[in-house]
Parts: sequence; C-alpha cells; structure tokens
Amino acid sequence: MMSFLKRMYGNFQSREEVFKFVVLGFIFFLVIGTYWTLRPLKDGLFLSIVGGIYQPYAKILSMFAVFPIVMFYSKLIDWFSRDKVFYILTAFYCVTAFAFALAFMNPTIGLANTVESPSRILGWLWYVWVESFGSLIVALFWAYTADITAPDVAKRGYPLIVLFGQLGNILGPLFLTPLGKNFFNGDSSPVVAITGVLIFCIGFMVWIFGRIVPASQRQGYKSADEAKVDKKEKGEAGFFEGLFLLLRTPYLLSIFFIITIFEMIVTVFDFLLKINVAENFATSAERVAYLGSYAWMTGLVAFLCVILGINNIQRKVGMTASLLILPFLVLFAVLTSKFYTGLAVFFWIMVFAKAVNYALNQPTLKQLYIPTSADAKYKSQAWIEMFGSRGSKGTGSFFNTFREGFIKMSGPAGAAAFMTIFTFGGVGLITLWVPIAIYASRKYNTAVKEIGRASCRERV
Repeated sequence: MMSFLKRMYGNFQSREEVFKFVVLGFIFFLVIGTYWTLRPLKDGLFLSIVGGIYQPYAKILSMFAVFPIVMFYSKLIDWFSRDKVFYILTAFYCVTAFAFALAFMNPTIGLANTVESPSRILGWLWYVWVESFGSLIVALFWAYTADITAPDVAKRGYPLIVLFGQLGNILGPLFLTPLGKNFFNGDSSPVVAITGVLIFCIGFMVWIFGRIVPASQRQGYKSADEAKVDKKEKGEAGFFEGLFLLLRTPYLLSIFFIITIFEMIVTVFDFLLKINVAENFATSAERVAYLGSYAWMTGLVAFLCVILGINNIQRKVGMTASLLILPFLVLFAVLTSKFYTGLAVFFWIMVFAKAVNYALNQPTLKQLYIPTSADAKYKSQAWIEMFGSRGSKGTGSFFNTFREGFIKMSGPAGAAAFMTIFTFGGVGLITLWVPIAIYASRKYNTAVKEIGRASCRERV
C-alpha cells in the first residue's frame, strides 16, 4: 500500500501520515457522499414543489441568505475551537434534516401535494438549506485540513482525500438518492432522514480523528503573525473581519475570482440541464433519479481522474498548469453549447466540468490557503466559498431569468439568442480567468519558497 501511494501521490513520510489522510479522507467521504445525495434531492424536490422556472430565483435567494450564515459562522470561529465548530454545525444540520423529512411527509405542505407553486415556502427553505450545507461544511473541512497540513505534505495528501470524496460522490447518489423511487413508493422523505444520520456521523468522525491521529500529525503551517500572537490574545473579531481581509489581500481576491468565474459559467449550464430535466420527466421521483445518475456519474469520472493520476499534474508540472486546465475545458464546453443543445449535451458538460473541478481544481485551490493566516483559512475562505460561490451563482441565475423572456418574445430564436449572449460572455470571463490563475499560482509558489527558507533557518 505504501509503495502504491508513493507511486501515485508522492513520497509519504510515515504510516502515521498516511493514517491521518485516510481518516480525513473518510470524513470527506461522508461530507461529499451526504452532499451529493442531497444535491439531486434539492433540485428534484424544488422542481416539483415550486417549479423549474423559479430555480434561478432560488439561487439568488441563497446568495442573500449567505450574509447571516457567514456572520454566524464567523462568530462560531471566534468563540469555539475548530473541532467544536464542527460539532455545532453538524448537530444543527442533523436536526434540521430530520425536520425537513417530517415536513415532506406532511400531506398538505409536503410531497403528497403535487401542485407546483412559488408560494410554497418549504421548497425555498429546502433549497437554501442544502446550498448552505454544501458551502459551509465543505469549506470548514478544507479550512480544518489546511490548518493541520504543511504545503509539501498537502501535495501528496490532498489527492488521497479527494479520492475518498469521489467515492462518496459515487456511492451516495448511486445507492441513496434513488431509494425514494425504488423502495419508498416515490417518496424521497425517508432519504432526507437518512442524510440526517450521515451528518451526525460527520461530527462523530471529527471527534474520533482528534483522538486517534497523533498530535504530531495535526500540526501545520502558521503565518508569522500567528507564531507570535496566541489566538486568545487577539480579542474578539468583528463579523466582517474575513471580508475586510479578503478585500485588502490581492492573493485572496485572486482565489475569489477563480471560483466566481467558474461558478457563474457553470450556473448557466446547470440551469439548462435542470430545465431539460423538468421538460423531459414528469414526477419528482423521476427527476431525482435522473439527477442522481448525473451526480454519481460526476463522482465516477472524478474518481477515475484521481486514480489515473491527474493530481500528478500539480505535483510534477506545477501549480500554474493545474489551475489552467479547467478554464480551457470550460472554454471548450461554452463553444460546444453554442452549436449543440439538449439534455445529453448539458448532462455531459456538467459531468466533465464538475469532475475535473473536484478532482484537480478544488484540491489545488485548497492548497492556496495553506500559506495564509488562520483568519484567512477560516473566515476569508468562508466568505469566498459562501459569498463568492453563492454570489456568482446568483449573478449567473439573474442572467438565466432572461431566457424565459427571450423565448416568450421570439420562441426558438429567443433561446438561440440567449445562447449567443452566453457564449460571448463566457469567453470574456475565461479571458479574465487565465491571467488571474497565473497570478495566484506565482504568489503561492513565492510564499511556499519563503516557508522553506524559514524552515531551513530554524533548523540551522
């Protein structure tokens, strides 16, 4: 096993180091497995409760919901240790998952009511809840991992974590998401309850991690300011400290824009996929099952990418090459969608865009946080992941709202005009994405070299 891991991911220094990343990988397996079980449920149930044409407005709503969520998260980071923040958030999402399951079972407001209406509040709350879970828990996991991992260790350890995560991406939607259609008479409520159990297991495994992984493997990089000042002596930070740090740090802003541009473009693809699903499938169970197939296929492609060593691009060629693969892949997808449309086209565009993002781009981006302060890892990253991701999805969704108007005015010609505008806009955004990615990679490489020189001086 050690020989295989060294060949695929790099020279692991000890069995304890491997054990650390295996346990972290299992936690990530639960996080991603739960999220990708919820994700098809999020869209499938929303389409059946509220209606497909309102999906862009749900993304816009989730963008505004970001502010109180990040404020609350920032205060938790100030008040409690990183472990306790995990316990608090997983407890909250566990309880609310069971609450949603009970609500969906209600014959009046739940899934038994097949009338689609924007006045059904349950659908909107459900959509925002799943979106917040995906952003907050995933961001917290990677912030926690970056806090206990050195840059050189991350190159070999992060791909192993992603490998476990993609297994969760496959198994969750493959086996759990279709349970409503196959075993519960078309009712997905019990599946929502099952995700509540999985969320509890996430918090429990974080507790286990702190007790079975040696303390020597839970030490990472600390910035100069943190090395001199204990966190308790810093005093309570304001709600917007992470945001202010983000705005005055070009390096963090570059990460923000990389995530934002990707999400804006993919949000349009995602909307076109969901519209096609709503038009091709009549019931919530059928929609959930099809979106579940998209989810596990994404996980399978990402898993194969990791197994085949896509992470070696960053380890052997460098950070710049890793960050530039996705924008060129997205550029190809944008140009393809101008000439070919339909359910299958958008299905595979989303599968490959998401898979490469999860297998290569995401672990590469997470490494960019390592040579930063704790406030950047936890608070600024939360703003980037929540506001950047949700804000970009909200912006993309605002653009999506025009499609219906174009079609009402011009029919098929209106849909074609929508795609033409999207093509030019997408190419323009990718033109900005490439130099920003190059800047971020150069700043990271410089910071890592400085860390290495500092470590040499300490040993001397």
